[in-house]
Amino acid sequence: MKSSASLTNIQGTVVLAGAGKMGGAMLSGWLAQGLDAKRIVAIEPQPSDDVRALAAKGVRLNPSPKDVGNVAALVVALKPFAGPATLVVSIMAGMTIASIADVIGGNVVRAMPNTPAAIGRGITVAVAAKNVGDAQRRIADALLRATGTVEWVEDEALMDAVTAVSGSGPAYVFLLAEELARAGVEAGLPEALATKLARETLAGSGELLRRSDHSAASLRQNVTSPGGTTAAALEVLMGAGGLQSLMTRAVAAATRRSKELAK
Repeated sequence: MKSSASLTNIQGTVVLAGAGKMGGAMLSGWLAQGLDAKRIVAIEPQPSDDVRALAAKGVRLNPSPKDVGNVAALVVALKPFAGPATLVVSIMAGMTIASIADVIGGNVVRAMPNTPAAIGRGITVAVAAKNVGDAQRRIADALLRATGTVEWVEDEALMDAVTAVSGSGPAYVFLLAEELARAGVEAGLPEALATKLARETLAGSGELLRRSDHSAASLRQNVTSPGGTTAAALEVLMGAGGLQSLMTRAVAAATRRSKELAK
């Protein structure tokens, strides 16, 4: 390498995961070389007095993820916590059991939760490495079940499609609510009313689907009177190139991306 890049030319945020002695030393070095303190994010659950002093100079210590901004570089300076018999539960999208074990070690359970976990209504799919015993599997299940339902699979290859369906799925539902409200405004409804109708309709329909013994298709058919308003709308949604085709393509795209992330 003929020359090195200047730290002052870095565009975006530099994230330091782990600001212990070595990480803290790197942090000090970056600042000494002219990297703007406001461009640095340090993730450290037990910051030393030295790291807190650097935070007082502008380094962002343990900010909310939404406040990190565009990440130009991530430097991982974590101590290896996992021993050969440690249970490691990973919820990192696209990260395979093998890649996690190579970096962290331990006995790995790979899991994919979704954001309704925040209200205890999530669903998580998990797969365990071969060296995970029954006792560790029960511990992982208990940890994951605290946020909702847990399903276990034996084939790790299914996790890409799981990510595409349930991991990314809440975004599809939120988009439906967003577009249903927008269409309501286009049809003449006040924006506040259209938004509330879309939100409550999706929330209520989801709860009905959860509680019902009927399939989603059966519930849909129960709402649809021949020749009625719902039938007219569904003719558009289910026609050639409609929702079925869009959803199939969307899930396939998310599945492909999950596989790419694992490479």
